[in-house]
Amino acid sequence: MTAPTPRRALLAVALAAAAAATVPGGRRAWAAGHPGAGQPGPGEPGRPRSGAPAGEADAYAGAVTGEARAAAGDAAAALAAAARPTVDNRFWYSAAHWGAGTHRGTAVLAGPRPGLHIATPAGRSEYADPHTGRKATWEYAVWTSPVHRSTVPGTEVIASWNAHTPAGTWIQAELRATYGDGGVSPWYVMGRWASGDADIRRTSVNGQTDGRSTVWTDTLAVDAPARAGGLRIRDWQLRLTLYRKPGSGSGSGTGTGTTAGHGPTVWLAGAMASDVPDRFEVPASAPSGQAHELRVPRYSQEVHAGQYPEYDNGGEAWCSPTSSQMIIEYWGRKPDPKDLAWVKPGYADPQVCHAARSTYDSAYKGCGNWPFNAAYAATYEGLAGVVTRLGSLGQLETLVRAGIPVITSQSFRAEELTGAGYGTSGHLMTVIGFTASGDVIANDPNSRDNPSVRRVYKRREWENVWLRTKRHNASGKVVSGSGGVCYLYAPARPSLTQIVALKTVGVL
Repeated sequence: MTAPTPRRALLAVALAAAAAATVPGGRRAWAAGHPGAGQPGPGEPGRPRSGAPAGEADAYAGAVTGEARAAAGDAAAALAAAARPTVDNRFWYSAAHWGAGTHRGTAVLAGPRPGLHIATPAGRSEYADPHTGRKATWEYAVWTSPVHRSTVPGTEVIASWNAHTPAGTWIQAELRATYGDGGVSPWYVMGRWASGDADIRRTSVNGQTDGRSTVWTDTLAVDAPARAGGLRIRDWQLRLTLYRKPGSGSGSGTGTGTTAGHGPTVWLAGAMASDVPDRFEVPASAPSGQAHELRVPRYSQEVHAGQYPEYDNGGEAWCSPTSSQMIIEYWGRKPDPKDLAWVKPGYADPQVCHAARSTYDSAYKGCGNWPFNAAYAATYEGLAGVVTRLGSLGQLETLVRAGIPVITSQSFRAEELTGAGYGTSGHLMTVIGFTASGDVIANDPNSRDNPSVRRVYKRREWENVWLRTKRHNASGKVVSGSGGVCYLYAPARPSLTQIVALKTVGVL
């Protein structure tokens, strides 16, 4: 974030951070899928969320000389990366932030957690839901952010939002980019979102493009970012449209400080821009030497294998919502029993089924949409969530020591992560601690049952499969890595210790 953050800042944005879903390689790299979704791919648990950039698909045949060149390139990239920032964040979450934008029917909702709500509708519009065929008319109001000049001219931008959407309401988030040469993109839809699925189906809008940048599920990516001197996103702007059923806002001008009337309330919104260098290897970080482990509930996605295939082909693909539910419950929150009434009696951990349904993206047909998972976490009272990117295991250790577990996205071949027992083209797990020697303690949902979820992974192996941006898959092809992507969920009003940690890692 670029604006000064109050000491008791709503973590909503504290959480908002640095580097979200970004697979270097831009348009072509994203065309094949979406890293971190956790759906099965051929021979690998975890559906690809990244693909092989054009021209590189057959680049690797195991040649030693190719490996040597890659290693040399990685070393140079590592030195270059150390000399410049690669992530910039800007989120709006305070009363002053909301007041700085342009309002068309919206107003600032004061209180302990300031937000944005509908005061007087700007108009009405019809929305035809492409996933249900239902048409409905909605009242709407619009808030547009100031233009944000990124400190990191980026190849990718990801939006995050935290909102309350009671029945009969929903929101739409859009981004518009200004390129380094002064050109301006159209307004891109980054998500149509509601916490439930009775009014509209939650959805991304894939493939929007102006020939220079393209939206791939939840990421706005430059099409041809050529690492040196290529096109970059210089500025960006966010637009939020809040919808409610016509006539439902009677008396909604007076709020409780949390929500107002019958309309939606947005507590946090913004985006992260990033330009992470291409690299097969990342520099090794030094462990802190301090063992620390958080008591995070353990849930296995495999316990739900075959359940509710309408949500991402079944529970065996639910690494993202399963990880999200672990952290939500770590912070002491759970769904209301009435929210679980739809789950078949006898299913274990019905809250995980609820998390899958609550993060499902009807266009992507999966539960691995990154902002949708963060937005789901923030539906629980007093929690905030964003998608971010960190630059090292040292930063991750800082958060864990402050009591903040982190959900990370990584991809690897089975032999690259000792003890995993599988390979994956995109998988989420939760980092809950570190051993005294610096090895990573993770709750890995790709486990046979809940007790076996806790794993210890070798530090150097885990660090590299998480932070690299390029890798060789099981077929020897060059494909993308996540580059340090993670979700951060924490209290909307974090402790002073947590604020310090979040500032230290560049999130606040």
